[in-house]
Amino acid sequence: MNVLIIDDERKAQNLLEALLQQNCPQISAIDKASNLLEGVKAIKAKKPQIVFLDIDMPQHSGLQILEFFENEPVDFQIIFVTAYNEFAVEAFKLAAVDYLLKPIDVSELSQAVSKAEKIINDKNINTQIHDLKLAFKQMAVSKIALEIPKGIIFASEDDIYYFEADGMYTKVYLQGNRTEFICKPLKHFADQLAHKPIFYKPHRSYLINLKHIKELSKKDGFHLIMENNKTIPISRDKKDTFMQVIAEIF
Repeated sequence: MNVLIIDDERKAQNLLEALLQQNCPQISAIDKASNLLEGVKAIKAKKPQIVFLDIDMPQHSGLQILEFFENEPVDFQIIFVTAYNEFAVEAFKLAAVDYLLKPIDVSELSQAVSKAEKIINDKNINTQIHDLKLAFKQMAVSKIALEIPKGIIFASEDDIYYFEADGMYTKVYLQGNRTEFICKPLKHFADQLAHKPIFYKPHRSYLINLKHIKELSKKDGFHLIMENNKTIPISRDKKDTFMQVIAEIF
C-alpha cells in the first residue's frame, strides 16, 4: 500500500515514516507533505491509499481536508494524528476513522494500518467518508492558528470574541478574559475567515464573531456590545448591510 504523511513538523514526519517502515510491511511507498495544501496536491498526484493527517497545522487544519474534495471521489483512508487528546477522539472512532495520539504507540499504529487495509479491501471508503462528514457537522470542530511571539496557539473559533487592528498587528480577544497580540494585520484574518459568515467586519478596525454579540445599541450611532462588554462601532456604510446580515443569520 502507498501512504502519505501530512504534518508541518519535519521530525514528526520522519518518526512516523520510520515507525511505518519498521512495523508495517504491507506499506510499500511513503510520501510526505508539510501542510494541507501540499498534501491535497500530493493526494491527487500520488493517489495514496492511506493518509496520515496531522490536525493542528498553520493556515489550514487537517479537519478541513474534505473541503478540497467536495466534487471529487475520496478513495483514500484517513488516519488522524495529533498531540491533543480531546473529546473528538471517541467521535472519530465512532465514524470509523482512526485517531492516533502523539507520541505514537507502535501497537496502535499497526492496528490503525490493519484497520485501514481492511476498509480499503472491503471497498467501504465512501461509507466511511460519509460518516466522517456527519461527524464533522455534528461536532463543528473548527480552529484557527494564531501566531504569537512564542509560537502558535490553536484557538477554537467559538472562543474568539473579536479581532482588533493595532497598526500592522492584531489583538485577538478570547473567552476567559484572554488577549493575544498577533504579528499579522487584521486583513490577514479577514481574508482567512471570509468564507465563515459568522465572522463579520462592522468597522475597518474590527472583525467580530457574531455569536458573541450581546446587544445592538442605536444610541449616538450604531454600536455593538459584545459578551465581554466591549463596545464595537458600526461604520455608517456598514449599517444597512449589518442589519441584513443579522436578519439572515438570526
